[in-house]
Amino acid sequence: MQVAAVIIGDELLSEKRADKHLPALIRILATRGMKLAGAEYVGDDPERITATLARAFGGGDLVFSFGGIGATPDDHTRQCAAAACGRPLVLQPEAEALLVGRFGDEVYPHRINMGVFPDGAAIIPNPVNQIPGFSVDHVHFVPGFPAMAWPMVEWVLDTRYADLHRQEHDVDRTVIAVGAREGDLIDLMQLYVDRYPQLRFSCLPCFGSARIERMHIEFGFSGQATLAELALAELSADLRSRGYALMPGASKDGLAGT
Repeated sequence: MQVAAVIIGDELLSEKRADKHLPALIRILATRGMKLAGAEYVGDDPERITATLARAFGGGDLVFSFGGIGATPDDHTRQCAAAACGRPLVLQPEAEALLVGRFGDEVYPHRINMGVFPDGAAIIPNPVNQIPGFSVDHVHFVPGFPAMAWPMVEWVLDTRYADLHRQEHDVDRTVIAVGAREGDLIDLMQLYVDRYPQLRFSCLPCFGSARIERMHIEFGFSGQATLAELALAELSADLRSRGYALMPGASKDGLAGT
C-alpha cells in the first residue's frame, strides 16, 4: 500500500498561504520508514474535490486529505467525500458526543455539522480541541490546521497502519561517472533497472560543475541497503570496464522506505 495526499484549499493555490502539510507528511512518514508516493492540490471547487476523492476511494492507496471539514460554507470536503464514496451523510455518534462535550448547547445548529460524516465513518481523535476528523476505508480526513492535522495523521499511522512501518530505513548509494553521456549508457541503465526492480534507479546528468568541470553523470540506487550496495558495486565495475573514471557521489542513509 502506497501513501498519497490530497491537500484542499483555494488559499494554497492563490499564494495567500504557503502549504506546510506536504513537507510535514513526508517527515512523518520518513520517521516510520515510509514514503509519500504522490500528492494533489485541489481548490474549493466541490465538483473537483468530489472527482479527486472518487479516485482516492477507487484506488488502493492510503490517502490523507487535508482541509475543508469545518462547518463554514466554504468547507465542502465532508459532503464531497459522501458523494465520492456513495454513502449518505449521517451524524456519527462518537463525533456527536465529542462535540456536545466540547461546546454544550452552543453546538447547535451549526457546529454539530462537524460530526456529520459519510455513513460508517470512524473518527480520528483531535488532541488539540477534540473536534474529530474521520476515516472511510483507506481514506482519512483531517483539518487544514497543521497543529491539529499532523498529530491526527500520526495517530492514524500508528493505530491503523503499524504493520506498514519499516524498522530498516532505505539508503541512497551513488557514484559519478566522469565524461559520461546519457545516450551512450541507456542500454546499461536499462540493464540495471531490469536487474534490480526492488530498487529505485536514478540518473542525474551534468554538463559540468565547480567540483567536476567535465560532463558527468551521477547514478544512484535507493532502497534496501544490501541490495543498493550490491547494485552500485556491479554498476561501478561495468562503468570502469567501459573506460569511465569514477568518483563518489552524495550517498545518504536513513531515507524513507520505497
